[in-house]
Amino acid sequence: MQKIIINQKFYGSLEIDNTEDARRVFSKVKSAFGTQKKMEIGLIFPSYKLKALESYQKGGSRQELEDIELYIELGKILRFDTQDAQKLKNSIELTNDIAHNHYNISKRLTLINKPHPTKNSGYYLFWDIENFSNIGSMFNDVIEKYDIPDNHIYVAANPDSLYLFRKEWEAELYDYKKTLNSFNFTKCDHGKNVADDILLANFETLMLHNTNVYLMTFDRELKDRFTALIHPTNNLYILEK
Repeated sequence: MQKIIINQKFYGSLEIDNTEDARRVFSKVKSAFGTQKKMEIGLIFPSYKLKALESYQKGGSRQELEDIELYIELGKILRFDTQDAQKLKNSIELTNDIAHNHYNISKRLTLINKPHPTKNSGYYLFWDIENFSNIGSMFNDVIEKYDIPDNHIYVAANPDSLYLFRKEWEAELYDYKKTLNSFNFTKCDHGKNVADDILLANFETLMLHNTNVYLMTFDRELKDRFTALIHPTNNLYILEK
């Protein structure tokens, strides 16, 4: 656990990977914040790198996504705006989703809350569409495979992501005779983690038991929050990268 102390003020602690990349991001953000520089994603990526990230990168930009996630986590603790970082993250993931039309979700679904699944009936899907937007794979590998009804599917997205990607999402959903409003869809307000909070609130309200629960997101914090609240009779499956 890394303590965050800037100008002799303690802001909190954050667990970061013991890698050169993580240390670089952590150091750059601390330095910029301490000297009151404008906080923006360009602090950790040069302009040529930002340009390159507009198109598909070999390896799926995995390291860059980890750097962005760390930047966003630091933003939560230091309370600076990270909307530009979230937009970049969404854009990278969408670009890579399109490049990997045959992304097989079923191979990446992991039972997280127990060693072995219990025999349950019923399926619920909680979908952070701005964080994982591969529509084709979602239907082929999860929704149609487990015959999950529309009213058991909860989807949320923030306004910025809807502005950027709604047309693409709706176009892909059209192939399955669906729109976002076919599901329990919530257009969230502006703010950090709003979509995450909505999905978690939906999950809590349902008070599910003896159910198979699928959480579609790459967001580590949201996975942890679901895991902490899941009833032991449920099987919770999350998406691993």
